[in-house]
Amino acid sequence: MARDLTIAVCQTGPIQKSAQRAKTVDRLIALLERAAAAGAEIAVFPELALTTFFPRWRIDDQADIEAFFEPAMPGPQTQRLYDAAARLKIGFALGYAELTRVDGGRFNTMDLVGQDGTLVGRYRKIHVPGSSEPEPGTTVHLERRYFEPGNLGFPVFVYRGVRVGMAICNDRRWPETYRMLCLNGAEIVLIGYNTPLLLDEAPALAHLRMFHNHLPMQAGAYQNTVWVAAAAKAGVEDGQALIGGSCIIAPTGEIAAQAMSLDDEVIVHRADLDLIAVCRKVNFDFASYRRPDQYRLIADQV
Repeated sequence: MARDLTIAVCQTGPIQKSAQRAKTVDRLIALLERAAAAGAEIAVFPELALTTFFPRWRIDDQADIEAFFEPAMPGPQTQRLYDAAARLKIGFALGYAELTRVDGGRFNTMDLVGQDGTLVGRYRKIHVPGSSEPEPGTTVHLERRYFEPGNLGFPVFVYRGVRVGMAICNDRRWPETYRMLCLNGAEIVLIGYNTPLLLDEAPALAHLRMFHNHLPMQAGAYQNTVWVAAAAKAGVEDGQALIGGSCIIAPTGEIAAQAMSLDDEVIVHRADLDLIAVCRKVNFDFASYRRPDQYRLIADQV
């Protein structure tokens, strides 16, 4: 019997600092409803989908910082999204800023939620970019000021009989992300990201931003024979242009669907999971060709 899973990518337009959380959740519910109406069985939202991308500023007041974080998921303002998933019978992956209850740890997190609205699994961003203080001549990006590196590894979870992994923004640029998820058995990788169009430190590369967005995800899909579904935040958010380019990529490395706007948009594709075995047989029979004993340097040296 053929195996497939219909995936939706729910791109959002900009979420300004002035936006009320309840209004943002309304937007996410509307996108989830569109995805379900199109026949999707699972949807992925962007990184930090509930707020503006606050690491673009240095913020010193702790109360102001914590306003961007979720101490519990679902919480009073997000429960409606989980209820919508149960009503629509569609799962989703949601990126948000997590404040842990036990020790006050702060993580850039993505949760996988089942079609009954309950938690399936959690991932915390491992490749945290930027710095803890603004650096002259560079685009302000202070994720390391607000987030710790993820401590959950690269877990893979079963959703409707399909093995699903997650990654967040900068993770998508690192080949180790896809390889670890593949080795852990992933068939689908769900990604959320926020990516600026312009970098002060490399303005000459602006025309390559979308190319460099899709390139590692297509390579990761192809080299690890997985489906990749990536949701962006897009448009001009609090003065910073974000590239968008949300997409669904097949294990062949081909982009099967791509967002066309810089606003709220849903793209849907039926992922043929049997294609994974075909691609693996043709080029990437890991059991026959991988030589882990020759790759020690990858893990031993930064």
